[in-house]
Amino acid sequence: MHQLLLLRHAKSSWDEPKLADHARPLNPRGKRAAAAMRRAMRDLGLQPDVVLVSSARRSLQTLEALQPWDETPLVEPMDALYLATAPQLLQAVREVSETTRSVLLIGHNPGLHDLALLLAGSAGQSAPGTSLHRLAESFPTAALAEFTVTGPWRSLGEGGARLLRFLAPRDLPEMAA
Repeated sequence: MHQLLLLRHAKSSWDEPKLADHARPLNPRGKRAAAAMRRAMRDLGLQPDVVLVSSARRSLQTLEALQPWDETPLVEPMDALYLATAPQLLQAVREVSETTRSVLLIGHNPGLHDLALLLAGSAGQSAPGTSLHRLAESFPTAALAEFTVTGPWRSLGEGGARLLRFLAPRDLPEMAA
């Protein structure tokens, strides 16, 4: 059994309008949300073996806010994950070694949200307030979706994972204010 963690990068800054999108850093709220998500992940025992991360500055800074790990994962910054579509993200996950137990993918919407919905299958059957229903509504910045994958990574596809939890920064006590 495998674990797949999908994390959208934290809130980025628009303070420098001439800055290329790829180079935008996190804003103060994004830094707070990423740190809050780090604490939540630690409390839940979520420790990836491999991190696939978009090469965008805001994604890399989100990853930095999650560190240090108890056990250092293999980190793979990937240009191909920048603004990638769901099929492109899925392909990156399918290429992970079968010996890898847990993967954290840090990326961007709409591709990340589309991938989460594709993996979870039909969200129309979920009751209001459930993790699946909340995921279907939106995938906000610094939100985390945790999936269990029972088959091999290379065969992962539509409906091929079970959503265990969906956490948004607003769910965390330190972000409620």
